[in-house]
Amino acid sequence: MSENPPIEISGSRQLVSWLLEQHLSLAFTTCQSGKLFFIGAQADGRLSIVERSFPRCMGLHATGNSLYLASLYQIWRFENSLEAGQEYQGYDALYVPQLAWTTGDLDVHDLALDSSGRPVFVNTLFSGLATVSEGYSFSPLWHPPFISRLAAEDRCHLNGMAMKDGKPAYVTSVGKSDVADGWREQRAKGGLVMDVESNEVVLAGLSMPHSPRWYKDRLWLLDSGNGYFGYVDIEAGRFVPVSFCPGYARGLSFFGDFAIIGLSLPRHEQTFGGLKLDEELDARNVKPRCGLQIVDLRSGDAVHWLRIEGLIEELFDVTALPGIRRPLALGLMSDEIRRTISLAPSP
Repeated sequence: MSENPPIEISGSRQLVSWLLEQHLSLAFTTCQSGKLFFIGAQADGRLSIVERSFPRCMGLHATGNSLYLASLYQIWRFENSLEAGQEYQGYDALYVPQLAWTTGDLDVHDLALDSSGRPVFVNTLFSGLATVSEGYSFSPLWHPPFISRLAAEDRCHLNGMAMKDGKPAYVTSVGKSDVADGWREQRAKGGLVMDVESNEVVLAGLSMPHSPRWYKDRLWLLDSGNGYFGYVDIEAGRFVPVSFCPGYARGLSFFGDFAIIGLSLPRHEQTFGGLKLDEELDARNVKPRCGLQIVDLRSGDAVHWLRIEGLIEELFDVTALPGIRRPLALGLMSDEIRRTISLAPSP
């Protein structure tokens, strides 16, 4: 890779073997540098690394042959144009950008599909959940009861969404504020998990929580400011840590008995400085890392990792791509996208 400074990507010794054993590949986004990465396995046992550029890549969601990406002012839908058993230049998936909704800069964070197949996303700028619209930037769906009105003020930094039974079930926010940018004063202990249906606070006292996910009958999340991945004991109203994250954790996906967690280098500024994560890293005598950490849910051990050094310092989201060994995606400016044509089945 030729960026300056260079990007160096390395994996743990058994990462490629694990990807092959699981018949799995991964995709992740880097918001700061605007990259969408695909990680797979080459036939010779080396990592396959593909990157494409989209401004401010954020939320990522994979389902079937589709991949959804939130960018600076658009939400993209990619489609895998290869059928089962087909290959293209040694790749067994070819993601082509097929459709985009122009939303404007809403600071879209988490993104998923509901049971009807429509995109639902965290509209962080307007402190609520929303969906795409054919005639408008977005259609509002829900906002916390403490938000008095929809305004482009990022009042509570609503950032995460967990889907359950095809609809938004839980959200995370950095604080409980109804004034512009008010969440910044609550970074250390103001983080909330809310039940979307009941409007109740399920858990409070977190530090900059991110990426809530409902998986195997549990609500998992990243207590990013404190440095832990774990789950919520909803009845007891407490967070149960499972594994320490040696970096600012953001982005979470699951496959089988494994969690795939995104790690970023903390920004030492007013927004991200002074969090307990810094103390936890110092206590373990380790520097923060940027990349992916794969945790075995049965033991809490970090069994595999991907390390990124150089230009990229922050990841936002990660998703597993089951059944795909080596994915490829087309960029908007390539000659390939002009020549890639697929035909729908005849009626």
